Amino acid sequence: MTGELLDIRGLHVVYRTLESDVYAINGLDLSVSEGETLGLVGETGAGKTTTALSILKLLPDRVGFITKGEITLDGVELTKVSEADMQMIRGNTVSMIFQDPMSSLNPVIPVGKQVEEVLTLHRRELSKREIDEQVDSIFGMVGLPPSRKHEYPHQFSGGMKQRIVIAIALSCQPKLLLADEPTTALDVTIQAQVLDMMRDLKEKLRTSMILITHDLGVVAELCDRVAIMYAGEIIEMGSIDDLYGTGDKHPYTEGLFGSLPSLTGDERRLHPIDGLMPDPTSLPQGCKFYERCPKRTGHCEAEAPALNVSGTHSVRCRLFAG
Repeated sequence: MTGELLDIRGLHVVYRTLESDVYAINGLDLSVSEGETLGLVGETGAGKTTTALSILKLLPDRVGFITKGEITLDGVELTKVSEADMQMIRGNTVSMIFQDPMSSLNPVIPVGKQVEEVLTLHRRELSKREIDEQVDSIFGMVGLPPSRKHEYPHQFSGGMKQRIVIAIALSCQPKLLLADEPTTALDVTIQAQVLDMMRDLKEKLRTSMILITHDLGVVAELCDRVAIMYAGEIIEMGSIDDLYGTGDKHPYTEGLFGSLPSLTGDERRLHPIDGLMPDPTSLPQGCKFYERCPKRTGHCEAEAPALNVSGTHSVRCRLFAG
């Protein structure tokens, strides 16, 4: 890993509806270095996908708004970039693997044409023959026979569809790859194959990656650092050793690990985190995890906790103050 590729500072995102404002991201600070894989973990509704869509500037039109903050990618401040310029950045500098491969592909266009479309837009110096050769090479890279590029999405299995989606995302060798739960729709065996392929391709292409997932096992396998997200904030961040080691963790992170089955213990039941995330239309003034926290004190409800940093480990909790 070398220099910083992505730097997000003080990001706030609001979804404005007729009924109320939904505060999805609330002062997010995040960075990714060149060649690094960052795992972004949290419950559904924590703001993980909204973070990725904000980087791509693909928030729902006239509903999702970046109200504050900066997103700097490869030296470019994206919040100030025009839509025309963003169209050239998407797919070229940053790409995204969406959650469901079944709905990410156009059902009436051959899969090879869908890969070709990205190359035609971003590699205008290539001839038609060179683009065809690139498409064949990309198919081979993701483990698909180039002879099948003329077929349609419905002719492929779920795992093969996901490989095609990854091929589209990596076709221009972007510097940053956003992978939004790329194996959620796949069975366990195919998940392992796709993850192994993503790891190999990332190392071969030296691509940085943000892996959005619920699966802490996948994070341990693929990621260099982990960021735990809750109610639109990063509440804990650190290396794999920081979060998977024996040291103290944020109560929410402890709850996530406690929700996992153990291969060595003899307990017969899991220990889920009680309660639900706070209503994003009416967030509490103090710690957003207060209502669910087994270690809360009276101060936690009234005052938002500061970020406490120790080496590579940072935690947003009063238990770590001082």
